[in-house]
Amino acid sequence: MKKGTNVIEKEFQEYVKKISAYNEALALINWDLRTGAPKKGVEQRSEVIGVLSSEVFNMITSKEMECFIDDLTKEEASLSETTNKMVQECKKEFERNKKIPADEFKEFVILQSRSESAWEEAREKADFSLFQPYLEQIVAYTRKFVEYWGYEGQKYNTLLDMYEPGMTVDILDKVFSQLRASIVPLVKQIAESKHQPETAFLYKEFPKEQQHQLNLRVLKQLGYDFKAGRLDETVHPFATGINRGDVRVTTRYDEYDFRGAIFGTIHECGHAIYEQNIAEELTGTLLDDGTSMGIHESQSLFFENFIGRNYSFWKNKYPLLKEYAPDQFADVKLDDFYRGINESKPSFIRIEADELTYPLHIMIRYELEKALFNGELEVKDLPEVWNKKYKEYLGIVPEDDAMGVLQDVHWSDGSFGYFPSYALGYMYAAQIKQAMLKDLPDFDDLLASGDIAPIRTWLNEKIHKYGKTKKPLEILKETTGEGLNVQYLIDYLESKYKEVYKIK
Repeated sequence: MKKGTNVIEKEFQEYVKKISAYNEALALINWDLRTGAPKKGVEQRSEVIGVLSSEVFNMITSKEMECFIDDLTKEEASLSETTNKMVQECKKEFERNKKIPADEFKEFVILQSRSESAWEEAREKADFSLFQPYLEQIVAYTRKFVEYWGYEGQKYNTLLDMYEPGMTVDILDKVFSQLRASIVPLVKQIAESKHQPETAFLYKEFPKEQQHQLNLRVLKQLGYDFKAGRLDETVHPFATGINRGDVRVTTRYDEYDFRGAIFGTIHECGHAIYEQNIAEELTGTLLDDGTSMGIHESQSLFFENFIGRNYSFWKNKYPLLKEYAPDQFADVKLDDFYRGINESKPSFIRIEADELTYPLHIMIRYELEKALFNGELEVKDLPEVWNKKYKEYLGIVPEDDAMGVLQDVHWSDGSFGYFPSYALGYMYAAQIKQAMLKDLPDFDDLLASGDIAPIRTWLNEKIHKYGKTKKPLEILKETTGEGLNVQYLIDYLESKYKEVYKIK
């Protein structure tokens, strides 16, 4: 007897819920691996991750999933909107993963876990050679997968599309060129300005525990829900959503430069608030995540830069900062503090870069990744080419591999095509801010009063609650009324930094 559509729909939803349960377990294991799991347990933990990931892979590519997709696609008109979106998401994953042999997928997942631990050791010792063999394998697997998946135009387009659906090399080359044409001359003007901000007060000792307590207070005031998350320490800061009721953030402390921890925490807070506010009914549907890495980054960068580096924000939070570092900032005026934390100068560490030079770090990584997958560059050559790019774009050369090619964790798990989403997110964030001002023209007054709720609610309603039920460019168009427009970010950066450096 043939099953009715309602029965098939219910069975499909239960099947997807089981996949979500595996994913939740994997997220928790990976969080533990990155926040202090014993070194001796890494090998076995990697095997466990490989086994569980293979189960997810097998479920997504199974004959059963194929039947669900075929049967429910035919009944699209009679299904709920959420179920149709779930079917579309599963179909995309099915078609992509079905092309990869199951044994190769398992080997790759195990390699990813081992590779991250190798990266941590290599970074600690500033020795790329310790990481090189792992990265060579990661790149080889990814090149092979791109051939399985197929590509249009450049091979790198396939990798871009995984993180930002619809994004291509042609689009990125165009917007990056526009942004670079604005940033580079402004960086030169800033270097020549006679009005350099005072920054010595930034580098005084600020004990880690005091920074931690400050971060907890700021997170809470920004609206991060501690009943649905926690703050931990790690080598490379990240946020991870176990489920919408458990979204964890991490940070890294430097007792002689508090900025990395506070702005890193605010950045991850943006990611977390996104996931904590996805509609509850999307839990367990595979739609309870950000719609793309670019939109996800737009939220973290909106919080970090458009809120966290805003003068009005510190007008409210400066007394709080002084509670935790009274001696350090006792004689520092708010205006001087604001100019100090917005100093712009070339630096090596992407996550500690100022707002103006930050996109240049992304462009360097983008060009290296393109070259890797166009066959123009091999892994062994990365340190040398990395250093040349930093000299060309930022006028500086890293003193060792830790400051250079090893500073980011993303290549260790094969996240190629991911880095451009940081710059795209920045562009999205500037465009979203401009749209928000039409509804909240008192944006700066809200920050000065410490009332973040209207800003957060606006983002919840326009972006967060939809999860993956809307595509990134659909979200952008509905929220801002237009497609991607890099000019808003260019205008923001030029206006802000000309003011900070008193450039006419």
